[in-house]
Amino acid sequence: MTKKRLVLWDIDHTLVDFSELGAAWYGTAFAAATGATLRVHPVFGGRTELATTTDLLTANGFEATEETIEALFKALVSESERHRHTFAETARALPGAAEALTAFAAGGDVVQTLVTGNLPEISRHKLAPFGLDEHLDLEIGGYGTLSVHRPDLVPHAVGLAAAKHGTEFAPDAVVVIGDTPNDVRAAVAHGAVSVAVTTGHYSAEELRAEGADIVLPGLTDTDAVRRAVFG
Repeated sequence: MTKKRLVLWDIDHTLVDFSELGAAWYGTAFAAATGATLRVHPVFGGRTELATTTDLLTANGFEATEETIEALFKALVSESERHRHTFAETARALPGAAEALTAFAAGGDVVQTLVTGNLPEISRHKLAPFGLDEHLDLEIGGYGTLSVHRPDLVPHAVGLAAAKHGTEFAPDAVVVIGDTPNDVRAAVAHGAVSVAVTTGHYSAEELRAEGADIVLPGLTDTDAVRRAVFG
């Protein structure tokens, strides 16, 4: 009998390309949350939103209190809401993303969700215009509100998936698919399989150096993606 797999997808530069569109929201969101002008801009690179927001506030002279962080989260979601009607034109699904998600959904032996640095609401906004949310169980994902440490998101999602589906997922049955060294590190930290794609800002050599088990040029070869997940 085929062992059930849990596939944890990253979003940006793995499934979709927003060409750093989200960075433009921070100026407006920062002003709404703090009343000040954003001077030092955020650093992403596969980090969680909690880490990005904490560092952003500190770098701009604000104490990263829970209240201020929540205010900035709320303002970012508002910006995403305000612009989401443009996403189908200003962003794109990466080639092969829809096909890979559909292929794994068809067999019934894969549970698919997210491990992403994004906020839960923004995750939905980014995926929905391209129908990429259809085969993902977004209720059991690990999101950027959880921790400043990306690896913490993996066991959170695994625990939720195990509880919902009534089955334990051994580490080698958990596959993390992403494009950054932080995605790879999150998988390696928990003994999960790391499948890295070079559709972001990192080379195959950089991703392998972090411990990626498999590096693909993208998701266009659905059979190659399936082999990476099932071994």
